[in-house]
Amino acid sequence: MKEEMISKPSTELEPQTPAEGVLKRSDWGDAITYQVTCECQDANHDHNVWVEADDHRVTVTTYTTQKSKWWSLNRWQTVWILLTRGYVEHEANIIMTEQQALNYAETLKQAIQDVKNFKQP
Repeated sequence: MKEEMISKPSTELEPQTPAEGVLKRSDWGDAITYQVTCECQDANHDHNVWVEADDHRVTVTTYTTQKSKWWSLNRWQTVWILLTRGYVEHEANIIMTEQQALNYAETLKQAIQDVKNFKQP
């Protein structure tokens, strides 16, 4: 049984260059930005990723712009929640294929190394 498993060809995915679903937007040496696209192709689901280095550390910031259908919501209930809680919750999600997730992970690893190297004397 073990021999059968070893002899099968590998179907493991490898990181791609250029990377599917991960778009490099800018590179300033100590800061690199990417746009990670959603598999559903809706730009409202895309995530923006900033990898930055300063004199002490490297940070990775992921964000998305939240939107609501304000006019189709129960506005009075939303206003009440805002007044009583101090915030209104919105959900953001992104769907990635296996290949895209692997590309995303590899891109983050490489970007962290790149900005670290840029800041070294």
